Amino acid sequence: MIEESTLFGGENPSTIDGKGRTCIPARFRDALVSRSADERFIITKAAPVDLGDGTFGRGLSVYPLPEWREIKKKILANEGGFTSVQLNSIKRQVINPAEECIADKLGRVLVPSSLRAHAGLERDIWFVGMGQRFDIWSKETYSRVNAQDEKNFPLESEALAALGI
Repeated sequence: MIEESTLFGGENPSTIDGKGRTCIPARFRDALVSRSADERFIITKAAPVDLGDGTFGRGLSVYPLPEWREIKKKILANEGGFTSVQLNSIKRQVINPAEECIADKLGRVLVPSSLRAHAGLERDIWFVGMGQRFDIWSKETYSRVNAQDEKNFPLESEALAALGI
């Protein structure tokens, strides 16, 4: 069971400078450290979000190192039962671009240039808690992802009601 204090939650607007540095929100840094004594974490491409118009929202996902090791192990063992084409795509899109990072004493991290370009991170960004990880989105992309999420929201769902929502 995962402790509530180690889950990433909330939305935090921020900025990224021209060199690709950004400051991870304090509560996310605290959750990263509480997940393990190791302060390293992984930044990689997030799963693309179908925006419903033939385009995809691209962002980044940040995982505590222990969490990442488990995910990578599951992918490599093909625990999802993917076809070889799907599995190779997941490896190329998620495992291969993954970069190990560490924040400095002020909580700043240098987001690798290839990942910044992938996600279109230029100035205004959002840190978004997603439970076991948090995502980083450009302001524009996150706005479009939110709009699509509203369209995809399971209105009048018994499963949703069972969750108390």
